[in-house]
Amino acid sequence: MWHVYILKSLKDNELYIGSTNHIQRRINEHNSAMVDSTKSRIPLTLEAYIAVRNKAKAIDLEQYFKTGSGKAILQRRIL
Repeated sequence: MWHVYILKSLKDNELYIGSTNHIQRRINEHNSAMVDSTKSRIPLTLEAYIAVRNKAKAIDLEQYFKTGSGKAILQRRIL
């Protein structure tokens, strides 16, 4: 299974959206400052995740959640 995950920075309350096939490892990488795009925003908490069957679906969903309408869906229906 692949996961699309939504992290929230406790530093600036901003969201980060990503995808992975090992969610706990990836969250640990984010909070250990191993990910350039989030290292200045730690600590991060897991707000939600969605499991999908394959990598291609996860990437498509991740990209959608990064669009204006995808962010609106996240705020209204998921978060």
